[in-house]
Amino acid sequence: MTTLCRECGALAGNPPAERRCGECGSPRLIEHPELADLTLAHVDCDAFYATVEKRDRPELLDRPVIVGGRHRGVVLACCYVARLHGIRSAMPMFKALEACPDAVVVRPDMAKYRAVSQQVRGLMEAVTPQVQPLSIDEAFLDLAGTERLHRGPAARTLALLAGRIEREAGITVSIGLSYNKFLAKLASDLDKPRGFAVVGRGEALAFLAPRPVSLLWGVGTALAQRLARDGIITIGELRERNERELVARYGAIGRRLYRFSRGEDDRAVVTDAPTKSVSVETTFERDLAAPEALAEALEPLTHQLAERLSAQGLAAAGVTLKLKTSRFRIITRSRVLADPTQRAEVLYRAGLTLLREAADGTVYRLIGIGGDRLVDAGRADPPDLFGAGNPPDSR
Repeated sequence: MTTLCRECGALAGNPPAERRCGECGSPRLIEHPELADLTLAHVDCDAFYATVEKRDRPELLDRPVIVGGRHRGVVLACCYVARLHGIRSAMPMFKALEACPDAVVVRPDMAKYRAVSQQVRGLMEAVTPQVQPLSIDEAFLDLAGTERLHRGPAARTLALLAGRIEREAGITVSIGLSYNKFLAKLASDLDKPRGFAVVGRGEALAFLAPRPVSLLWGVGTALAQRLARDGIITIGELRERNERELVARYGAIGRRLYRFSRGEDDRAVVTDAPTKSVSVETTFERDLAAPEALAEALEPLTHQLAERLSAQGLAAAGVTLKLKTSRFRIITRSRVLADPTQRAEVLYRAGLTLLREAADGTVYRLIGIGGDRLVDAGRADPPDLFGAGNPPDSR
């Protein structure tokens, strides 16, 4: 057994009887038999936008904070205090304020968030060059081979990294450590905020068995309901089915379900992969066919897409609408925009035009929208013929 102090990075054998670090006295200890051997991590900034705002406005520390527009649009982010009231990202703002009228609403400052994100990424790359950002606030890190450089296992390096991010960037992160991406990402959600969770090879099957299939990548509400109708609610129940049966029943995703249910994931950490598209999607609780209902579901997605483009310093010159039928057939429709954009209303208009072509009575279980033909944000939304720049999207 290896014990790690998450505060100072001290390593020991069995945990001390008093359950405090022998070096710094902290009770923030983690113990695991594979702690010294695992090297793949998922690092996730805790409630990123809201945490940055609380850092800059200490009077908000204990208040419920929502990042978004006051009267229009959707919740872009919220702090953990706000989440206690049932507020979640992508919730319509009016519903969030009904749930928590005392919430402090802060307009997003994407330039500030990008700066903090770049600072955090720089700290990550100081410990390993194998960093794969997933979004503005999360990344995979592969620390294999860094033990000699950092004079200790990856777990210790990650604990010290978390402390450095907290001191220098003023925000907190949660870490998931495992032997592959799938399990590392699951682990990072287990102990938020300021978490550090480990899932090793020896416990992976037991760890996964009682958990709902909805935790598997690609399993949305409709697929989870379909699996439930087939008697599959937990990952352990999924594991009882053979691969051929799953592929025959659920198509290509059945192969992924088979592998993930066994804790298998051979995806490597890929660095500096060029971003070809940015997209968001949602799976409906109930399948939809009505054009009005589909349009209503599309609108908040365009706000999320606009923010993701802005956060990554990109603009989209093309838009792609994605729909998945109740029979899991994927339909896409694309169009090229007159000018690259980061604006939600432009993305929505383009998506709505594409939706009108596809909303022909077909029943859909998922809708998504993506921006492609990506260019630098400096080319976004050029001035019109009268020389006036397009106003920013108001929320």
